[in-house]
Amino acid sequence: MTEDFYCEEVLSGKTAVDKVMETENVLAYYHTKPFYPVHIVAIPKKHIPSLITLQYEDNELLMELFDVIKKVAATVTEENGACRVITNIGNYQDSKHLHWHIVFGKPLR
Repeated sequence: MTEDFYCEEVLSGKTAVDKVMETENVLAYYHTKPFYPVHIVAIPKKHIPSLITLQYEDNELLMELFDVIKKVAATVTEENGACRVITNIGNYQDSKHLHWHIVFGKPLR
């Protein structure tokens, strides 16, 4: 995997994705290699390495990102009765681009 799959593959268009929701600054799409029966990823279109590297000037973007996450999570919950919203930091973060997983169900592997 590249250091930043989201910028290098998804946002560049090299890897096609099935979009769930998109705004000017945020993209939510079905994970290309899902770990759960329902597995959606939400990312800012601006490169931000991680939750802990957010800057004050990112607050407006973060609110837009959370609005998308909230809407997607509400839909997943409505359809399935529940969901999880997860982010990873440090060594748990495979791609060094802020991203959130909206998931439902037991892990597939």
